[in-house]
Amino acid sequence: MKEGPDIAQIGALIGDPARANMLAALTGGRALTATELAAAGGITLQTASTHLSKLETGGLLAQRKQGRHRYFTLADEAVARLIESMMGLAASRGHLRHQPGPKDPALRKARICYDHLAGDFGVRMLDSLVASGAIDAIGDGLAVTAKGESDLQCIGIDVGSLKSSRRPLCRSCLDWSERRAHLAGSLGRALLSNFMEKGWVRRMPESRSVVFSPEGERQFLKLFPLEN
Repeated sequence: MKEGPDIAQIGALIGDPARANMLAALTGGRALTATELAAAGGITLQTASTHLSKLETGGLLAQRKQGRHRYFTLADEAVARLIESMMGLAASRGHLRHQPGPKDPALRKARICYDHLAGDFGVRMLDSLVASGAIDAIGDGLAVTAKGESDLQCIGIDVGSLKSSRRPLCRSCLDWSERRAHLAGSLGRALLSNFMEKGWVRRMPESRSVVFSPEGERQFLKLFPLEN
């Protein structure tokens, strides 16, 4: 008898095209209704309900009720990382569902991956933090340095309080469009929240993409420079 984790069950859950589309829609971090997810999956609401039940039973989705409405989210960050990594692998192997369209440049530049910044700007931010010595890249892991704690404190990020969270402080997440790592974990979430609170960036409706204001982009590029 075979022992160990059964990846076939997870693969079967994600492998259905409608379920894959619904999971991808939830990587933007927003809670969505069954109706919204049915539209994302290109299926009827009745069929979507069956799929959502399977995904929830399989531990990939969580739901919460608010009044008469039910909202669905990815179960946790681990699921978001898995979906994002699979999107990166699919893109690197040429498995694309459509030709690049007008929205693709915005998604490639800056988007939300669960609750942190992804795309070109997300990769740039991590590269800059590593280059400046604020973050050490140790194998596949990341660690904030003493210099990094001081630098981040200057922009309003209290690393000490983030360390007290049960969630990992910082980890790398494979970026599907750049096919390199961007910053996830509680630090990645705190930085994106910081940018939004400052008015540097805003979410686009019904999209994973985020748009930087001219001043926000100027400040971001100044804060996270890259050597030529």
